[in-house]
Amino acid sequence: MNMENARRVLQRDPNPYLFRPHSFRSVTTRNRIMLSPMCQYSARDGLANDWHFAHLAARATGGAGIVCVEATHVEPRGRITRHCLGLWNDEQRDQLAGIASFIESQGAVPAIQIGHAGRKASVSRPWEGTQQLTAEQGGWPTIAPSAIPYADGFAIPEAMSADTISAVAEMFAASARRAREAGFRVLELHAGHGYLFHQFFSAASNHRTDRYGGSLENRVRFLIETIDAVRREWPDDLPLFVRVSLTDWVDGGWNLEESLALCRLLKARGDVDLVDCTSGGNDRQQNISIHPGYQVPLAERVKHEVGIATGAVGLISSPEMAEEIIANQRADLVILGRALLFNPHWPLHAANILKARSVAWPVQYERANIF
Repeated sequence: MNMENARRVLQRDPNPYLFRPHSFRSVTTRNRIMLSPMCQYSARDGLANDWHFAHLAARATGGAGIVCVEATHVEPRGRITRHCLGLWNDEQRDQLAGIASFIESQGAVPAIQIGHAGRKASVSRPWEGTQQLTAEQGGWPTIAPSAIPYADGFAIPEAMSADTISAVAEMFAASARRAREAGFRVLELHAGHGYLFHQFFSAASNHRTDRYGGSLENRVRFLIETIDAVRREWPDDLPLFVRVSLTDWVDGGWNLEESLALCRLLKARGDVDLVDCTSGGNDRQQNISIHPGYQVPLAERVKHEVGIATGAVGLISSPEMAEEIIANQRADLVILGRALLFNPHWPLHAANILKARSVAWPVQYERANIF
């Protein structure tokens, strides 16, 4: 459509790409903005509380299309810290159900990410130094594909047996069932940032010689088996996302070509609907050049070379930047973390800046929409 008027003045499209709905299976989002599952480290015994409600509710009323609960762990041993969320029992499910219900009541899609920290578990919170906890501090033994610590000062994890691998896959399935029962409409598996699935992917952290180590097919087997288990509990009509670190940013680690091969496998299977494209987190020697949008090219490559939907992350902060990513088909969603921590109403302000005529503020806040 020609957006110039008779005086050759360019007019804004009243329906920006960022605010166009998008469907994943039976779920349709009101826009292309997703709250990244940002850990709050504020739970007790894995239970959500008022902080989690306030945090997530604000992003739902603020206009995000998908509001995703932070990394929620499938067993106590899989928590990053003692203050992380869990979904290994029904009490945790019931606490999250009220949050999911409120998110949906505000027109957003309730989503949840489930994960397991593996060898990166049992640490203090970021503002307490992210140090490995001792038993006296409430720490616990960790597990991993191989008995290789994450970094100096971390305990040597126990190498997982085949039986343990199968048991953890079933824990993911049980958490997926509870997520369904709680009313979540999107489920994401955390296979990035150096957590358990990623530890299996990378030859730097996986030295196994059995069917879970060596070849790329073997190193991604744990994830594939877990997806099989999860899909038995997660309905066919609901979307499944996977967050993948597409490169370790270190020599000899997991790399982009391997990630593209994994994404092609996920695409061929047909049970994963979007790859949340991030990077790093498995090795403290990583060398990353960080700048606004630094990870967007990763999402763009996966989208165009594999043909699977992607979410772009990485210091995306301005409405114009987000619109460019979606309009130029570099990704299907923009997944915002820090921008939405800074401003819960970022989507509403973005709609004003992009002159999206169809986006309404919550009636309770209409009086504020004058600036």
